[in-house]
Amino acid sequence: MLLENKKALITGGSRGIGLAVVKAFLFYGARVVFTYKSSADAAREIVAEYGPDKVMAIACDGTKSDEVQIAVEQAIGFLGGMDILVNNAGITKDNLLLRMKEEDWDIVLDTNLKAAFLFTKDALRMMMRKGGSIINIGSIIGETGNAGQANYAASKAGLAGFTKSVAQEMGGKKIRCNVIAPGFIHTDMTDALSEGTREAYIASVPLRRLGEAKEVADTAVFLASDLSEYITGQVISVCGGLNR
Repeated sequence: MLLENKKALITGGSRGIGLAVVKAFLFYGARVVFTYKSSADAAREIVAEYGPDKVMAIACDGTKSDEVQIAVEQAIGFLGGMDILVNNAGITKDNLLLRMKEEDWDIVLDTNLKAAFLFTKDALRMMMRKGGSIINIGSIIGETGNAGQANYAASKAGLAGFTKSVAQEMGGKKIRCNVIAPGFIHTDMTDALSEGTREAYIASVPLRRLGEAKEVADTAVFLASDLSEYITGQVISVCGGLNR
């Protein structure tokens, strides 16, 4: 039980990688609060499956500071503290830069980067009492860039810089902060790709397959556990070798 007695808040936990992290943390013994924005039915199903004593779901728009503050307070109240924060919530609004709307730039940067700032700032006040682990879900695109994803790449690259800064500021308080940078992961978004596009992605990966959300979640379990207590300020790629 790597996470026994650990108390975790996970943003965007009702689907995709976030859902996999929620399930993995619960499996390894943590109590979990997760946020969601619109997937209310999915959130209720998770709570019903694992039980309201182990997991709580909170509706929250992570781009709004007042909602984030309330969500963190509710999470701490339910958990009785906080040892782990996973900033997972994120979106894409892809387009070539010359066609990209300003509002699509703003919403991606706000959702993927500003929300991590807001949740981290509020969670730190609790973590400073006895330490903790902050895990930010980035992307290999933040390292490599990608045509049609200037906004997304900028948000994830910014998240890496943010993470390294938090690690330096908070190391003396026994608070660690790391990034997981997934590559091409099997999700609803990859299911929507054409067969040719998906095969082209797979061909570019040295392991010759898409990653699974569980593999990202397993890395999060490691970073949340005491097994990684001397690891901070790092970007850990889960990408099948794409960042070679």
